[in-house]
Amino acid sequence: MRLITLALAALLLLIQYPLWLGKGGWLAVTDLENQLAGSRARTEQLKARNAKLESEVRDLKDGTEAVEERARYELGMIKQNEIFVQVLRKDEKPAVMMTPPPPPREPKAEKGAKAHKPLAD
Repeated sequence: MRLITLALAALLLLIQYPLWLGKGGWLAVTDLENQLAGSRARTEQLKARNAKLESEVRDLKDGTEAVEERARYELGMIKQNEIFVQVLRKDEKPAVMMTPPPPPREPKAEKGAKAHKPLAD
């Protein structure tokens, strides 16, 4: 009787081994579920990033505001008759100007009006 009990216990252990430690066992399933959760989280991050990029591309294709915003902030461009003001923190150095600014323009005279000549001393 004791031999039968030991044989059944050994058989039970042999049957349990694939369930817990085998290729499709509980440990492998848990590991795969964790990998799946990580992959899903990464997929959601990438979907959000793609939606943001798609929106940015749509703005760049359809409107001029997005192009103007990029030109202003990334390239430092300004419109005519605007003044560029750069506010620096104490630890920042001023940006190097690659090209000198253009000379100021003289105001245009209205049609039909005479141009003023400077007075000579």
